[in-house]
Amino acid sequence: MANYVGYGTGKRKDAVAKVWLQPGTGEITINDQTARDYLKRDTLNVMVNQPMKVTDNVGEYDVICKVKGGGLAGQAGAVRHGIAKAFVDMDETLRGLLGPAGLLTRDPRVKERKHAGFRKARRGKQFSKR
Repeated sequence: MANYVGYGTGKRKDAVAKVWLQPGTGEITINDQTARDYLKRDTLNVMVNQPMKVTDNVGEYDVICKVKGGGLAGQAGAVRHGIAKAFVDMDETLRGLLGPAGLLTRDPRVKERKHAGFRKARRGKQFSKR
């Protein structure tokens, strides 16, 4: 991470992503793999590229990410959040584009805990008439 121009920490569900931006060709690297190889699904790749499209910086910066925790969807959300925060760290004027697009807000939705007397968080016991 020698000549990075922006850094951001993104979070989503149980996933945490450290993201560095550096001038380059638009290559996204997640845990030493390309984003396409690591995320596997097209929808997740589109999600990760959102901050670049919103700020009109497609192909101008290389993104290097280290992500831990959660599943693939949570990790993709964390990377997207981290990229947006790294853009703001690099250039504060981009906040006006990323904020209204909802990319700077941490998604607060997490799995609900299991409650006593239930099989899962909301799934009750099976009723038996006899």
